[in-house]
Amino acid sequence: MSKLSGKTLGPTNKALIPQEIIAEKIYLLRNRKVMLDKDLAELYKVPTKVLIQSVKRNLNRFPEDFMFQLSSEEFSNLRSQLVTSSWGGRRYRPFAFTELGVAMLSSVLKSEKAILVNISIMRTFAKLREILSSHKELAYRLQDLGRNIDKHDEEIAAIFNAIQQLVAPKPTLPKRKIGFR
Repeated sequence: MSKLSGKTLGPTNKALIPQEIIAEKIYLLRNRKVMLDKDLAELYKVPTKVLIQSVKRNLNRFPEDFMFQLSSEEFSNLRSQLVTSSWGGRRYRPFAFTELGVAMLSSVLKSEKAILVNISIMRTFAKLREILSSHKELAYRLQDLGRNIDKHDEEIAAIFNAIQQLVAPKPTLPKRKIGFR
């Protein structure tokens, strides 16, 4: 357990930000779990502009596997998903930070708040990894079980198929555009 200005950090402290709130701000882009600059700025309670300025001053700490800027197409897709206004708002494409990039932010943003928020974010990423690994383990066990089922026992095979369909990832349907055509 470590101390920061008299405050005890560790499992005994309640989370500064609930994991559910952080998990809602984690997106899957380019097959990576990332957080956007505006969401991180909101969590750190700093303007997005300040966060980006701090990152740009320390750009050598953020290689492409730590942070990348969204492409125009990704930004357009994100805008339509988040239903943001085209009037006002951002003038540039957002930056996406991987888990490593979020960890590096703690060395760039040196406030106590940033350190505490960073701890909550790292715990959320770890929890997501734990959930995903247990899902993979379950899928592996089901696959192994499927290989060992006697092909003559149709009832067991039907139960196994039903379980596999429940565990299998659901195909995502393209979102219907809203508005006038």
